[in-house]
Amino acid sequence: MAIRTNGMLVKEAVSNLAAAIRANPRLATGTTTVRVHWQGGTQAIGRVRQFEPIVIDEPPAFGGTDRGPNPAELLLVALGACQELTLAVLAEQLGLQIESIEVEVQGELDLRGFLGIDRAVRPGFQRIEMTVHITSPEPEERLRDLLDLADQLCPVSDMLRQPVPTEAILEVSRPLGPGADRVLTTRR
Repeated sequence: MAIRTNGMLVKEAVSNLAAAIRANPRLATGTTTVRVHWQGGTQAIGRVRQFEPIVIDEPPAFGGTDRGPNPAELLLVALGACQELTLAVLAEQLGLQIESIEVEVQGELDLRGFLGIDRAVRPGFQRIEMTVHITSPEPEERLRDLLDLADQLCPVSDMLRQPVPTEAILEVSRPLGPGADRVLTTRR
């Protein structure tokens, strides 16, 4: 199965990108920015590039209206999608025949951490497990090697396994007073 996007084979696109980065390593780095805007209650709207806004919400048990997936579910979606796409691209590069790939991701939560009930319990997932369903005529050993390689190269898996430095910068905006047409913003 040859994967095509915009008429170009994915294998060709990835090969061209790798060659360009080898020739100019500065092309390898960049910044990804998304915006999330609180809508009230437990709902937010996420914006990624030019795509339709993503509604993020919590289920009723958390006081939400369940209009969209919650942030933890979106993390699992990101992990499953990254694994699946990495598997597909690597299979294409290695000449492996793949008919279909589906990744099921399960995360175990202990809400005592998130709710501040027990500080010894982490607020995030306690464990994440992926089941990769592949339909392929390839030998199982080659598919296991493919999965191992994809697991090593998947950026989302890497970010979950290795701590990524994160920093929260606070910007506070305050109205200047009645009739003011601008706000005073401080950043820390």
